[in-house]
Amino acid sequence: MTVGAILPALNAARFLTEVIGNIRSHLPECRVLVVDDGSTDGTADTAREAGAEVIVHEINKGKGEALKTGYSWAQEQQLEWVFTMDSDGQHLPGEMQGFIDAADQGGFDVVVGTRMARTEDMPWIRLKTNQFTSWVISRLAGQNIPDSQNGYRLYRTSCFQGLTLRTSRYDSESEILVRMARRGYRIGSVPITTIYGDETSSINPFVDTGRFIRLVVMLMFSRD
Repeated sequence: MTVGAILPALNAARFLTEVIGNIRSHLPECRVLVVDDGSTDGTADTAREAGAEVIVHEINKGKGEALKTGYSWAQEQQLEWVFTMDSDGQHLPGEMQGFIDAADQGGFDVVVGTRMARTEDMPWIRLKTNQFTSWVISRLAGQNIPDSQNGYRLYRTSCFQGLTLRTSRYDSESEILVRMARRGYRIGSVPITTIYGDETSSINPFVDTGRFIRLVVMLMFSRD
């Protein structure tokens, strides 16, 4: 089994050495790609020094576009499976094997991390938002996805073949689940731990809510 990890990164230099090191520690054969999405803090140089492969977007294009760059890389490198993870240390590399086990045992094509079994430390507004958006995405996908906004995922790389995504920001992570489900791919979940640190979220509640609503309307009238 060949496996990679995509880390979309925007000004994440202070986290990357530890994150990349932890991935290599737990999955030594995992190839790590950092997609530097217009950073100004030396993210790309730090990632290279830590041993990751790097692709740079000279200007910020959005998390969705960074992920698309990673999906293309995974296909070009002919990896069988690829993780997506946050670059700021919120996702624990020690839990990567749990995704692989879940995919193997459940016959899943996609495995999405879920924080819904451990919500004690989750901010109330984030909890309610995640519950609502996950309910909506599950209905559109026709499969139960308890934490559809979770970016810690494992994909069978062949699922990206011929897939067209029309979004480019955080809404892209919802769109891909619905489109893959409609293609017949099986989506499973695995419990994870999420660390809430002092990092500043790039999510704009008003703008990204508008993008989510627009995505839902688009998917309601789309068959693919």
